Amino acid sequence: MSKKATQKPKQPQAETRHTPLRVLLVDDDPTILTMLSAWLEEIGYEVKTAENGPQAMTEMTEFRPHLVITDLRMDGMDGIALLKEIQQHNSVLPVIMLSGNAQISDAVRATHQGVFEFLTKPVDPDNLFRCVQSALNHVGADQNNNEFAPEIIHRSAIMANLLKQAQRVAKTRSSVCIRGATGTGKELLARAIHRASPRCEEVFLAINCGALSEQLLESELFGHEKGAFTGAVRKNIGLFQAASGGTLFLDEVGDMPASLQVKLLRVLQEGTVRPVGAVDSITVDVRVISATHQNLELAVKRGEFREDLYYRLNVIPLYMPSLAERREDIPLLINYFLTTLAVKESAAEPARFSPDALEYIVTMPWPGNVRQLQNVIEQCVVLSASPLIPLSLVKQALCDTNNQFQTLEEARQEFDYHYLNRVLRMVEGEVTEAAQMAGCCEAELRQLLAIHAINPMSFRKSSIEGNTAFENDGVFLH
Repeated sequence: MSKKATQKPKQPQAETRHTPLRVLLVDDDPTILTMLSAWLEEIGYEVKTAENGPQAMTEMTEFRPHLVITDLRMDGMDGIALLKEIQQHNSVLPVIMLSGNAQISDAVRATHQGVFEFLTKPVDPDNLFRCVQSALNHVGADQNNNEFAPEIIHRSAIMANLLKQAQRVAKTRSSVCIRGATGTGKELLARAIHRASPRCEEVFLAINCGALSEQLLESELFGHEKGAFTGAVRKNIGLFQAASGGTLFLDEVGDMPASLQVKLLRVLQEGTVRPVGAVDSITVDVRVISATHQNLELAVKRGEFREDLYYRLNVIPLYMPSLAERREDIPLLINYFLTTLAVKESAAEPARFSPDALEYIVTMPWPGNVRQLQNVIEQCVVLSASPLIPLSLVKQALCDTNNQFQTLEEARQEFDYHYLNRVLRMVEGEVTEAAQMAGCCEAELRQLLAIHAINPMSFRKSSIEGNTAFENDGVFLH
């Protein structure tokens, strides 16, 4: 072994962490394993070794490494075969490959397969550390084993701290206001809070306060009596009554009209709701979780949002960070979305991104946050001609999503679809009554239903069941 391969490396500045990053070393030469283990352990990494591919795959499940360093030439399962097995287990786990007598074709083959870096033996320690640190910049200590919100994929400290706060808040009766940009997952956090609360056995209902007209929003929230207004052909109990005992999620509460803010404040203060057209108030027991992408403090100063309502809703403020603020979560999210798409499409194995494409994805600003990332990944998987998604396709997908904007016709079609769903739910699928409420003839309404492929029979259910179905409609999901 050369002097260069055995010399003590310069010590890089190790990153301070509560949990060491885990590195799996795979090589059939015990001397190489001993040397590399000593180097990496000395600067703070947790290291596990394996002398062949099958043993490495066993360690993958138990050790859950953040990085794999493997030899290319090994008996039985070589480095390329091991790389393929690893990618089926975790498509974004970085792999550094070593070889003492590699051909150019070997390096090309490994690169096409998606290896993070290809290094030759004897190993230069400083070069190895550079590659290791570069690979681990995209990963971190896995903190996603969180029973509170397992569907919120994360490993970043900022998300771990947020979920700890939310878990403590969940046990209380306090109102919660979740801030954050569109697409960050505010409703996922609200649902997690509900599941961890004493109300977990009761209903969780959600509504987007900016998606409905003022009259429809008032009826949806507070209910109405039969005959309360034109088209009110039957009684509607409203979401506050339907969610009594449980949780009501008011998404985009900053978009609520001023007249309804007054009525919402009364419900929060008194614990009673009076449906439109009713004389008596009805006692309700609802925990309210609100969310908004707006700056409510600024809205209060401008007179666009009531200050007293702001303080009622903002008892416990939580902030959902943007994707750009939690970049270390991006590889985990990528792996989750790729695996989900593979299952959905019954693919033999998940697609994967080339190392340069993965690095590019991690460094992009992502103004649309997790939702935009998911859309870009799906577009890349669908359009890629091979299982290894190249950088050029990622750039194309990002350009497409950044330039997307609804046309006026698309916006009208979307509004019509959601409006028809609201009306049909209120009248339990009675087309004649729905036409009266909508102020159009029955034939025109049936034509619109056909255009949007809406079956009125699917709304034939009791009032309470109809209200509990609200959470499944796309209008109310964030």
